[in-house]
Amino acid sequence: MTYSLDTLEFPRLLDLVARYAQTPMGAERIENLRPLTSRLELDNALEAIRETIALSEEKQVSWSFSGLDDPSDAVALLNIQNAALEPNTLLEMARVCSQALFARSSLQPEKDNAPILWKIVEHIPPTLLAVVEQINKRILPGGEIDDNASPELAKLRREINAQRQRLTKSLESAMRAAGTAIQDEIVTIRNDRFVIPVKSDFKGKVNGVAHGFSSSGQTVYVEPLEAIEANNELQNLRGQEAREVTKILFSLTESLREQLPDVESAAEAVTALDSIRAKKEFASKFGAAVPEITDNELSLIDARHPLLEHSLKQGSPPYEEGVGEDATGGGRRAGSLPGDEIVANTFAINSDHPVMIISGANAGGKTVVLKTAGLLSLMAISGLPVPATDAKIPFYRSVLADIGDNQSISANLSTFSSHMSNIAGMIRGCTSPSLVLLDEAGTGTDPEEGSALGVAIVDHFRRNCGAHVIASTHYRGLKMYAANDDSVINASVEFDEKTLRPTYKLLIGLAGASSGIEIAHRFGIADEVIAAARENLDVSAQDAEAYLRKLQNETKIATDLRIALEEEREAVAMKYAGLEVEAVKKEKARQKEFESQLAAAVDDFDRQSKAFLKTIEDKVLKNRLEKERQARKAELNRAVLSKVSTTGTRASSPAMSAKREMSGLPSLNRRGGGEAAGVIEQISIGSKVITSFGTTGTVQRIDGDVAQVLVGSIHLREKLSDLVLSEPPASAGGQSRSDKARQPPIHRPIDAPEISAELNLIGQTTADAEYELDRFLDEAYMASIPRVRIIHGFGTGALKNYVHHFLKNNDLVERFDFAPESQGGHGATIAELKL
Repeated sequence: MTYSLDTLEFPRLLDLVARYAQTPMGAERIENLRPLTSRLELDNALEAIRETIALSEEKQVSWSFSGLDDPSDAVALLNIQNAALEPNTLLEMARVCSQALFARSSLQPEKDNAPILWKIVEHIPPTLLAVVEQINKRILPGGEIDDNASPELAKLRREINAQRQRLTKSLESAMRAAGTAIQDEIVTIRNDRFVIPVKSDFKGKVNGVAHGFSSSGQTVYVEPLEAIEANNELQNLRGQEAREVTKILFSLTESLREQLPDVESAAEAVTALDSIRAKKEFASKFGAAVPEITDNELSLIDARHPLLEHSLKQGSPPYEEGVGEDATGGGRRAGSLPGDEIVANTFAINSDHPVMIISGANAGGKTVVLKTAGLLSLMAISGLPVPATDAKIPFYRSVLADIGDNQSISANLSTFSSHMSNIAGMIRGCTSPSLVLLDEAGTGTDPEEGSALGVAIVDHFRRNCGAHVIASTHYRGLKMYAANDDSVINASVEFDEKTLRPTYKLLIGLAGASSGIEIAHRFGIADEVIAAARENLDVSAQDAEAYLRKLQNETKIATDLRIALEEEREAVAMKYAGLEVEAVKKEKARQKEFESQLAAAVDDFDRQSKAFLKTIEDKVLKNRLEKERQARKAELNRAVLSKVSTTGTRASSPAMSAKREMSGLPSLNRRGGGEAAGVIEQISIGSKVITSFGTTGTVQRIDGDVAQVLVGSIHLREKLSDLVLSEPPASAGGQSRSDKARQPPIHRPIDAPEISAELNLIGQTTADAEYELDRFLDEAYMASIPRVRIIHGFGTGALKNYVHHFLKNNDLVERFDFAPESQGGHGATIAELKL
């Protein structure tokens, strides 16, 4: 397997991606990336990026690392028995383990959605947290050992402080006794022993051990004889303290050593997750896509060269390293337009069309297309996202490039010989599937020979190696080769004849003129030289160049016309869609007005019927008519709603008709008292009935004139007189299938209050939420609302968890899940009811 990594500037690309890493280990992992040899390993690497992007965008789950150093040296020491780590090293290892555990806890709830990421952290045991806590408890953030790291250490430090105070008081007393012999009444330390400053002229006045002079020589530091024993005791205590600290450090090191495999797993997880996060950040900054690995199709949509794009964003000097003759155009960057906007290109090659020949103007961006295809292919097979809207890239075994001029006087290589030497090596190293990139194939020698050689080289890679080949050229022989072979794609970089500047756009399907004379003129070649060149140009060459330019112009006109037609079609479609939306709005408004009229008619009936009942003095008759009125009102609701659903387009007439029908109570009593009594007698346990709410249920129990009806999972108590049989009993002669089909659908009563499909619980306790949620679901179910949204917010997650627990155990709920991002994401839940 051979890859032209340096020619395609792959190391520079890795340096760019590594900038998004947060740890030195992650950056090093990125910098050491190379094309993968295992398809499974490559698929896992790309899937890990997809999972990271999905978790970040859909679940708001991410991880971050800070303050971490490379733990490899510490891990190496842990592999050495009886070696103890320094306090700061222990703290570094604790941070690595702690942040690895935090990443694990973030990924654990999403392990089903991100199996590749979970596999990275699943072997880190939560028990590692106990070791981390011990280290953080015994070692202070600055690296000092805490006094309470052990009872013995606490005792020793108390004794040291007490001894230091006694020694200080003793020396202060000695200074007062010495009087004028003391330079400054300050107890100081020399050679880790407490001393007093004595004037040099009076050094004999204080008996003791001298520990040196001041820089001026006027002060000698003396340890009085009476302080020697106290200083010795202090040194002894300090020695015991140091031994106890060493013992504590060794104990902490051993606790890490006992879990060394887990520590190594944590370090590896941090490295892997940081490198994956860096890839994701690179994809976000550069609008990159995770490529699809294919068998034999290279397809790049809106592809951009990442180093060129970065150079333009940073405003750095023109990107020209190794780009060749297309590097700059009068100071412009190849592949970019004035204003530092990079030009994206789209192209594809596959088994049916494995070769693409690119021609066109000098400095027009041909080499950038080659390098973009090569670099993005290397990125894809190395497990990196690529700067493109969409990318399909084969699992190439070799990516070979001959780009730039590698002539060398010391190596006795001319331009032509350096190209030939490089191509010979490419032929030897070509392994299928392969991508071969040839910049100016056959250049550097006689045009006729070079053209023939270029065709032979391209055809050899295509036929003998089975490679995908992208070659740039100015030779007519290669252009004709592409034009005469249906399996070869002819392409060119566009050149604006009006401005005499390249546009850096790749045109598929036609060859391009080199426009060398125009480019030379733009670069400042004298007019007389340009005129002489035109005169010396072969007539057939002039005709060919003119024909290619004409073809390009006509293609551009056709393309512009197609774009204009598509824009016009889109505008018409948008206008039509707008009209349709407006029509729907008007229809809804008309329907709402119609329903309002019907509701008003029902209210009018209710008001008139109540007024009529008030005029009746016979209580028995009045009660019977009141029951009849309520039953007729429920029937009227159903009949009216049936009218709404079947004759909504004729709103005004049904509304007036309904009002005329409801003008008086007697005309509505289609079921007389005897008929009502007969229906009540037919209702028994198990009967299917329609309640006064307009819903269908089953009679569970009858207590006198009151029935208990099961509607879904809700028990209702209704008077028998308010119930209507949903299915006539068999004794009634049976009901045909067609009669049942003609029964009006059951709807919520039109005069019932509007039931919202949304409940906001933010700010409520779980106790309040339970009542509101229970009431809301009952009302929604009775109103036949299929989907409801419950807003619980993010907060601590307690209210969200309670809502999910309640929904899970509620018989009315079919299923539930978090709302889409546009409807609140994890701050809301959508529930579907069992209707």
